[in-house]
Amino acid sequence: MLNRRSFTMSSLSLIAPGLAGCGGGSIVALPDIAAPSGRSLTRTLARPNYAQVYIEYPGERFPVPAIDYASIEPRYLRQTVEFRRAEPPGSIVVDPGSYHLYFVESQGVATRYGVGVGREGFGWTGVAKINMKRDWPDWVPPQEMIERDPQIRAQLEPTPRGPGVRGGPKSPLGARTLYLFGEGRDLGYRIHGTTEPYTVGTNVSSGCIRMINQDITHLYARVALGTPVTVLPV
Repeated sequence: MLNRRSFTMSSLSLIAPGLAGCGGGSIVALPDIAAPSGRSLTRTLARPNYAQVYIEYPGERFPVPAIDYASIEPRYLRQTVEFRRAEPPGSIVVDPGSYHLYFVESQGVATRYGVGVGREGFGWTGVAKINMKRDWPDWVPPQEMIERDPQIRAQLEPTPRGPGVRGGPKSPLGARTLYLFGEGRDLGYRIHGTTEPYTVGTNVSSGCIRMINQDITHLYARVALGTPVTVLPV
């Protein structure tokens, strides 16, 4: 697994090509990464009715099947929590070390989602903005990812951007993707859905920040272009 390093925004642009394939890969036995000393879990204020939240998602171009939420550790299911940081309402904070993503609702309150984190998701920390959103996006992995995992090649088909997987139920980017930019360029860092909801709360072989499809769809509808995103160090 990549060593965790901090990057300035100018440094982030240098690694974008290596991150552009976020989304591929599956769960692997990577060692757990502990949260920094003193980082405490946020207190839960409310939970939705999961029997209604994680059902088959309606009105989609492709099926979003119901998930067995009871098989997922409860702390990685969507909930409203106490939020102790200073980011303004409408911001996103990603905490890879605890496998959580926060959407700030108001001062002191956030919606927290569980995430799975790939090697690329541990690749940098910093502040960026969401400058592009896509529903059911095509996944086009970079050559470096294909060379690292030759099994990917068998999944690829022609897309408008080159060999990849067209948006749909087989795409590793899932139902929605949020693209992070800094200094006017795509950083290659993605927050996206997944066809493997059981990987939330885990390290995965590759990819950035993956969410349960019902959760990324919920977040996507609330996020505007220009939304600030802070990615915390582990």
